[in-house]
This record gives sequence, C-alpha cells and structure tokens, in this order.
Amino acid sequence: MNAEASSIPKEPGEKDILSDLQRTVSASRLGLFLQCRLKFYFRYVLRLTKPKTPSLHLGSSVHAVLKSWNKARWLQKPLTLKQAHDAYTTAWADTSEGSVTWEPGEEDDEKTTGWRLVDTYLRESHVPAELKPDAVEVSVQADLRMHGLPKLIGILDLVQRGEIIDYKTASTTPNSDKVIHTTEIQTSAYAILYRHNTGQQENGMQLHHLVKLKNPKVVITTMPPMSQQQESRLYRQMESYLNGLQHGQFVPSPGMHCASCEFFNECRKWH
Repeated sequence: MNAEASSIPKEPGEKDILSDLQRTVSASRLGLFLQCRLKFYFRYVLRLTKPKTPSLHLGSSVHAVLKSWNKARWLQKPLTLKQAHDAYTTAWADTSEGSVTWEPGEEDDEKTTGWRLVDTYLRESHVPAELKPDAVEVSVQADLRMHGLPKLIGILDLVQRGEIIDYKTASTTPNSDKVIHTTEIQTSAYAILYRHNTGQQENGMQLHHLVKLKNPKVVITTMPPMSQQQESRLYRQMESYLNGLQHGQFVPSPGMHCASCEFFNECRKWH
C-alpha cells in the first residue's frame, strides 16, 4: 500500500458512530430516538440520505431570513423589508443542504407562501426591530457528566430579555396545550443549555409558530421557566437514550407519524 492510499481517512464503522452518539446528544436527536428508534438508526447510524422535502425547504428558508433579521438587530442595524426579502431570495436559492424535486408550478407557490409568512411576522413586529437581542443562533453545550449523561448540545434561535424564543413553521394552527407537551424535550433542553451557559434561570420560553394559512398568521405560545419535574423528565429520557444505544435497541414504532416518514420503505423491509 502506498503512502497516499494509507493517508485516506477510513469511513467510521457502526461501532465508532454509536460511540460518538453516546458522547453528545441534541434535543432533535433525542426526540427522534424516543419517537422511533429504527428511524433514528437509519438517519444517524446508517446515515441514509433522502431528498429535501418542499416543506422542509420552506421552513429552512424562513428560518434563515429570521436569523438574518435578528443578527442585524443584534448589530443594531435593522434590515429594511427589502433587505429581508433579498435575504429570503438568497436562502431559497441555496441548495447546499440538498435540492428539492418540485411538481410543475409548486416551487413558485411555496416560495410565495414562505415570504408571506416572513412578511406577516415582520410587519406585525412580534420582535421589535429596535430591541437588541441577548443572543442569536448561538451554539451552546452543557456538560452533564455529573448526572452520568452525555454532553447536551444545541443552537438557541433567539434569546430576548432572558426569554428563549424558537421559530417554527406549521400548516395548521397549533393547540397551545399540545404544543407545550410535544415540544417539552426541546424546551427543557434549551433551558438547561441556557442555565449552564449563563448561570441564570431563563425568564421563560416562547414558541413562535408561523402558520401557512390562506391568510398567514403568527401564533405565540408562552411558557414559564423549566420546572424541576421537567428537568428530571429530560434526564430520565436521556438515560433511556444512552441505554438504548449501548444495547443496540433499534426497533420500529409504528403509528400515525409513519405516514410522513422518509424511511417508510426501509422500515417495511426491517426484520
């Protein structure tokens, strides 16, 4: 074997990947593991890739322009609506995370829908342009070894006046009680990350849903600071994650969520 060939890095094997996954965990990874362990295995262990969906592309484009909007506020140089539209156009054209296969006429419709969401959000001033954020799109981590748990990692969309704010796009109007429950892993993880990195308790959390209706609207769900019970629940869920990875417990969890799963065909072949 020549020196050039021996210098080519080897692709990590399943054992190495599983070892890495046990060292760190994010809210999205934990949530997927608890939803369906086999889907987690396909995505994070086998690393199967699938085409980007139209809804995911719309959501990431909306998120990108709101990120630009908030970073400009942090610099105290708020964007004009035209600058925000330019940022949205640039984000929409970005295919670095994978291209989308569109039906005839679909892309123009979805692009218009996404901008109407952004336009509605900014015009209604849900986050005042002149108010400087505490933090925008900041990568943070929390060392939880004292609890016998992996390192928790994540990115906070926006922190404003001590409140953690997260953006989401939705096709239907969210129910506040259900949203608080279904996003608890994420919001609790963000609270822990905030506390570990600031030494302070968050003032609360907000979910800003941009809803894709004929007349777009913004629904804000406000939550109090994380409770001790919620913190304990998250730690127990992380223990389940760690135990499942250590024992290779990757089994399917059939349910309503299967209808939109990109790994449906792979799951049907599982035995």
